Amino acid sequence: MKITIEEIDSDAEEEIIIRCHNMSSDTVKLLQELKSTQKGIIGYKDGAIHRLSFDEIYYFEVVENKSFIYCKDEVFDSRLKLYEFEELCRDTSFFRSAKSMIINADKIDYITPSLSGRFEATLLSGEKAVVSRQYVSELKKRMGI
Repeated sequence: MKITIEEIDSDAEEEIIIRCHNMSSDTVKLLQELKSTQKGIIGYKDGAIHRLSFDEIYYFEVVENKSFIYCKDEVFDSRLKLYEFEELCRDTSFFRSAKSMIINADKIDYITPSLSGRFEATLLSGEKAVVSRQYVSELKKRMGI
């Protein structure tokens, strides 16, 4: 497969053209990932409303009925419930890792086994997140193990 990247002026509209013999499942998955990165999610911080893209989000967490969006260096509040995050992140690299957490698999640096069949995921930001044993199979699938 040949890949060509052409830099354009900042005032020109960006576009992606895919030329293929047929639409394989890999091509469809690639298209879904491209579309999902264009979507965004709203986060609130210090009275300001921020539009966040999925590729900058490390994980979502709900603590005491309050929802948070964690990025590399910042944490944003959200008004969404965990199931709503899950719905928005369908067909992306995000997966449920615990009862109250959804992790972006693309932001995992490495994983280590923990107690009672759980795993600990160390994110690129250095933060550690526990993956409950009922979600370990999904973690392994996402990590290609």
